[in-house]
Amino acid sequence: MHRQQDPASTTVRVGLIGRGIQKSRTPGMHEAEGQAQGMTYRYDLFDTAAGTPDDLAGILDRAEAEGYAGLNVTYPYKRAVMALLDTLSPNAERVGAVNTVVFRNGRRQGHNTDAWGFAEGFRRGLPGAGLDRVLLLGAGGAGGAVAHALVDLGARRLLIRDTARPAAEALVASINAHAGAEIARVTEDGIAEADGIVNATPVGMLALPGTPLDPSALSPHHWVADIVYVPLATALLTAAAARGCRVLSGEGMAVFQAVRAFELFTGRPADPERMRATFHRLGAAAGVQASGVQA
Repeated sequence: MHRQQDPASTTVRVGLIGRGIQKSRTPGMHEAEGQAQGMTYRYDLFDTAAGTPDDLAGILDRAEAEGYAGLNVTYPYKRAVMALLDTLSPNAERVGAVNTVVFRNGRRQGHNTDAWGFAEGFRRGLPGAGLDRVLLLGAGGAGGAVAHALVDLGARRLLIRDTARPAAEALVASINAHAGAEIARVTEDGIAEADGIVNATPVGMLALPGTPLDPSALSPHHWVADIVYVPLATALLTAAAARGCRVLSGEGMAVFQAVRAFELFTGRPADPERMRATFHRLGAAAGVQASGVQA
């Protein structure tokens, strides 16, 4: 017997499944927003690098049985979780990855809020940025969301680069199928011909320092975005800014994916600026730069 949570309830319990997620700011953003709206809001971590058994099906079964409203999902489970769900939103189906699972009426609904989160952050953070040719680094679950977001934003050509070429080829096929045109292709380089570059790999995180490309290849005509947010000022963005590039940190995607997920869990709209303020407060409390992979 599964206990289904009333979506209008003022008591909400949700969680995040991932590996190495102890520094995630998503729980704090959700809990602070819930409290601001008068809810008792609890957000738990299911971290398979910190004691939670690596049993994705078991975690979903447990959460559903215990009355959770839903779960966020991050690396490395955004694709694996799809086989354990009853339905997928059109966006999750298109992207081919799920980062938000809602338990409702005895069914598991899969959604993807990463794509909208990146697009909204981009619109606000890099207005007027050129989108004729965009180089995307990384073709994993987050990369897929960013790729589709870039198409929605109006990218005319998408150059996709990944150390695992089959992953890049699969994403190219997905993009072109949904676009109905050959707008995406695999590249081994792509920097010189690109207007802008997005890093959707984990390179640059505290646990994986460095840059996903040679910064000396950047020039002032490039804009550079990164979805990593710990730290916000990644080595890539720091180098790009030093070379005169417009830059966009992972803040927008982190905040706006949480905004949309909160609404899916609770049925109530979230306040984006309030959640952004919590994001910065949590960064300052942790001693992380507040001026610079999503979870």
